[in-house]
Amino acid sequence: MIARLLKKERQKRLVQTLQENPFATDEDLANMFAVSIQTIRLDRLELGIPELRERIKSVAEQKLDAIRSLDIDEVIGEVIEIQLDSYAFSVLEIKPEHVFSRTQIARGHYIFAQANSLAVAVIDAEVALTASARIRFVRPVKLGEKLVAKAVVRSHSGEESKVRVETKVQGETVFTATFRVFRVS
Repeated sequence: MIARLLKKERQKRLVQTLQENPFATDEDLANMFAVSIQTIRLDRLELGIPELRERIKSVAEQKLDAIRSLDIDEVIGEVIEIQLDSYAFSVLEIKPEHVFSRTQIARGHYIFAQANSLAVAVIDAEVALTASARIRFVRPVKLGEKLVAKAVVRSHSGEESKVRVETKVQGETVFTATFRVFRVS
């Protein structure tokens, strides 16, 4: 958390923060700058910075290769950036339908599905299928948290690729996986 700053300095740092992480929510920013959410919204309005959904859409329009192995709607979460056979990012906000009602903790299959679908989507092939996955849940994910998954293609060997996915919440790793993905001719 940053100690209270003068408005001009806070706005300058707000712009820098959003350039580094365009996926930061107003709530995240309010906590970071020790001000109210309304103050952040007013700062964004004054600076002409769009709300989160518009920032995500803008980044996505600039950074998307055409996914070949899946329809974009079949990827769990919102694909933010993708370079086929190299890397991809997606964001998934944990909503009430993703959690156990008693504990408000995300069901693991949603976290896995985000990572798995991103690992398949990053492969430059008409058909790509998961052959195996080595996964690790690092900590529980709670209602309202935003998962940012990054898939990196580590190697290719014939029709097989190894894809490493790391999922984070506010910079903290919550899930990791290594997928063997096959390209099917």
